[in-house]
Amino acid sequence: MSTEVAGNSTAPLLPELFKGQVYKRNQGRLVRQMTCLAFWVIVALGCKSLYDSLTGFFNEESAMLELAIPGVACLLGFWIAFRLVNWPRFADFLIAVEAEMNKVSWPSKAELVRASIVVIFTIFFLAMSLFTFDIIWRAIFEFIGVAA
Repeated sequence: MSTEVAGNSTAPLLPELFKGQVYKRNQGRLVRQMTCLAFWVIVALGCKSLYDSLTGFFNEESAMLELAIPGVACLLGFWIAFRLVNWPRFADFLIAVEAEMNKVSWPSKAELVRASIVVIFTIFFLAMSLFTFDIIWRAIFEFIGVAA
């Protein structure tokens, strides 16, 4: 049980949305950038879906709203995603994730290839075994008249 000493790491999210600075700029940089990019992709896909659903919804005079509403939602979503990865609670979590990922001993390319081959052959063997059992049980059930 650790107690947070920094008072900034327990700040609520809403006031953080209106700040402009980056929390602990040089720590957990890669994980935070990739997380923000993932959020931005989700926001962009959601806004594209919103745009597609609004197409043809407005009349000719207000057709600009078809683009303005998803555009504003996209910009707002991008800002919220950026602020979320700089929210002290979440940023500290992402910093800890990157620190733990740096401790992982990753396999070499040769080990990865060997392990992948073992997994692929195991899956193939299990699939063939299940297929064989399925044929055998189907034949047994058809023989005794349970299945047609």
